[in-house]
Amino acid sequence: MPHVMAIVQLRHDTPGRACYRRKLADGKTSTEAMRCLKRRLSDVVYQRMIRDAYRVAAGSGGHVGATTNSSAADPNPMASTSEKSLPEPANFQDRAAASSSV
Repeated sequence: MPHVMAIVQLRHDTPGRACYRRKLADGKTSTEAMRCLKRRLSDVVYQRMIRDAYRVAAGSGGHVGATTNSSAADPNPMASTSEKSLPEPANFQDRAAASSSV
């Protein structure tokens, strides 16, 4: 895989081609220059993988360890817990009937 990436870099006017030509100008053989380019490309791919893994671990909150479940009552500090809607339908049983059936 790094070989294919290096060949594509050499075919087009890219930073990889510039790196390869610099290595040749420094007196390295074409094999040594290609090895340097492949190493550079593998470092770029590795760093991208690390960033992607960090981003996935961060989740939707944007920070590592962030959760979408909040322990706060409401993101709006003006709303108390009594103003929030109930998670299930309210039971409309009469209080007097409920207390007499107990």
